[in-house]
Amino acid sequence: MGQDHIRYDILAQDALRGVIRKVLAEIAATARLPGDHHFFITFLTGAPGVRLSQHLKAKYPEQMTIVIQHQFWDLKVTDTQFEIGLSFSDTPERLVIPFAAIRGFYDPSVNFELEFDVPLVDEDAEDVDTYAEIAEYTPPAPAEKSEDSAEPADGERKPASVVSLDAFRKKQ
Repeated sequence: MGQDHIRYDILAQDALRGVIRKVLAEIAATARLPGDHHFFITFLTGAPGVRLSQHLKAKYPEQMTIVIQHQFWDLKVTDTQFEIGLSFSDTPERLVIPFAAIRGFYDPSVNFELEFDVPLVDEDAEDVDTYAEIAEYTPPAPAEKSEDSAEPADGERKPASVVSLDAFRKKQ
């Protein structure tokens, strides 16, 4: 087999990140989640461009899962990242999450799941820059404020590993 000079793997992941970008941009524009939709987003806390408080960074040194559901505010989406206000144990926090830092996205209301090959910073620091390349996309202008809610997935510290979202699916 020949060498993939086009890097279809990266193009496909960028296209799928575009799905997340578009969904979040629409939520930002309408300032609410439609129907029963809500999202679990797992991201690397040490990835380039991630901004969160020192408290959260200490609690989740490698990766973190947030839930965007009822209480979130100031959702802003750009070509390369999103910013969101969330409450953790009644403490408001502002997070900036580049799309390249996302390892997983799950909407349990429709059983929709995306997983990305983003290595932990310790695993292969050189590859992190490879996944920072994002396809060009212009989202709609974000809304001013959003009065819905998001809560942390849970307060316990999890070991750093790729999260299998099968655990959130309904058993058939």
